[in-house]
Amino acid sequence: MTKTIPDVVCPFCGTLCDDLEVVVSDDGKQLLEVYNACAIGAEKFLHSQAEDRLTRPRLAQEDGSWKEIGYEEAIEYTAQMLANSKKPLMYGWSSTNCEAQGVGSEIGEITGAVMDNTATVCHGTSLIAVQDIGIPHCTLGEVKNRADRVVFWGCNPAHAHPRHMSRYSIFPRGFFTGKGHKGRKVIVIDPRKTDTANVADVHLQIEQGRDYELLDALRVAFKGLPLPDVVAGIPKEQIYEAAEVLKSGRFVIIFFGMGVTQSLGKNHNIDEAIAVTRDLNEYTKAAIMPMRGHYNVTGSGAVWGWQFGFPFAVDLSRGFARYNPGETTSNDLLRRDEVDSVFVLGSDPGAHFPFSSVKKISELPSVCIDPHQTPTTAVCKLHVPVAFVGVEVGGCAYRMDNVPIETRKVVDAPEGMMTDEEFLEKVLGRIKEIKGE
Repeated sequence: MTKTIPDVVCPFCGTLCDDLEVVVSDDGKQLLEVYNACAIGAEKFLHSQAEDRLTRPRLAQEDGSWKEIGYEEAIEYTAQMLANSKKPLMYGWSSTNCEAQGVGSEIGEITGAVMDNTATVCHGTSLIAVQDIGIPHCTLGEVKNRADRVVFWGCNPAHAHPRHMSRYSIFPRGFFTGKGHKGRKVIVIDPRKTDTANVADVHLQIEQGRDYELLDALRVAFKGLPLPDVVAGIPKEQIYEAAEVLKSGRFVIIFFGMGVTQSLGKNHNIDEAIAVTRDLNEYTKAAIMPMRGHYNVTGSGAVWGWQFGFPFAVDLSRGFARYNPGETTSNDLLRRDEVDSVFVLGSDPGAHFPFSSVKKISELPSVCIDPHQTPTTAVCKLHVPVAFVGVEVGGCAYRMDNVPIETRKVVDAPEGMMTDEEFLEKVLGRIKEIKGE
C-alpha cells in the first residue's frame, strides 16, 4: 500500500516550488516517487533513500580512516571545540530551516563566533547594494500575474532554477498575463548563449565583466540621450531598442544572478541595476529580484537580520554584532588565520571555496553537519549526518522573494538520526554547562 502527499515544498533552490506530489509507503518509512519536481529537486528527495547513506557520526583518525561514534560523543566534541575556541567560524546555514538557524545564532553569541552564510560567495554583494540604496521589490506571485517584460541578467534559470520559468516568470498564465509566454517580452543579458537565452526574444551578448557599463548605458537610453556606437560589446541600436521594450511594458521584472554579483564591479553593479529599476519606475512599474540559490539562504539573512541587524558576515567575537564584509567574511578570515575552529552546517565550502581556504579548514579543528558525504565532510575532523530538512523534517524557509513558506516532513528519517535543530539544541545545552551559564 502507498499514499500520496500533495502540496509538498521542494527544498532545493530559492524557488521553493510548493506543488510537488510525493508517494510514500503506507508506514511512512520509504519514499517511492516524486511528481512535478525538476530533475534536481526529485533527486534531492530520492537521495534520502540511498543505500550507502551514513546514519551515524564519524570521527577522522590520524591514519586517515574514519571511526563511527555515537551522537552523544559528537555533541561533546562539537561543544568542547566551540566553547574552547577564541574565535570560531560558523559557516553555511543555507540548507537548513529557520528554527535551526535561530539555535545556531544563540550558540554563536555564547561562543563569540563569526556567523556567515553562503551569501558571502554569491549574493552578499546584493545585500550590500540594498543597504546602500534600497530595492524596488515584489513577490513571485506578482511576477506571474503582472510581469510582461522579464529580464534575466547574469543568470541561467534553465539550469539553476529549472521550474522558475514555467511557474513564475515566462510561461505561466496569470491574472493580467493571460497569454502566458506570448504576452511577455524576455530579455537575457549574458556573455554566453545559454539555454535561457535560447527562449528569449532578445539576447544581449555582453562582454565579460562590463555589466556596469551596459547598466549605465540603459539609464542613458531611457532618457534618449546619445551613446557611443558600442557599449560593452553591444551596438547602441540594440541598447536603445531594449530600453524602449522595457519602457513600453506594464510591469518589468529584472532577475539577476552571480554573473552580475561576482563579476567586476560586484556590489556597484547591483547599485546600478537597482538604479535602472528606479529609473524605469518613471515610465512604468518595475521591480528587481536576486536569483537566490540555496533554498533557505534568504532565510538565514532574515533570521540574522532580526537577531543581529546584519544578514551575513556577523562577527560576535567582541560580545556584540559587528559587520564589515571583506574583513568579517569567511574566506578573508581563513586566509588571514583569524579563526581557530570551523563549524559548517547546510553548505559545502570544500567544493566552492578557494583551495587556500579549504586547506585551512582541513588544518583546524572542524565539524561538518550534513546528510551527504561531500568534499567538506572529507576535510573536516568530525562529520555528523542528520535528517534531510524538507524531506524528513519540516520547518520554515524563505523563498527568494522573502516570502516565508513552511516545508513539510514526508518520510521518516532512519531510526535514531537527529535533526539539525535537535543536534544544535544539545550542543547549546552542553556549551552552557561548560561555560557555567
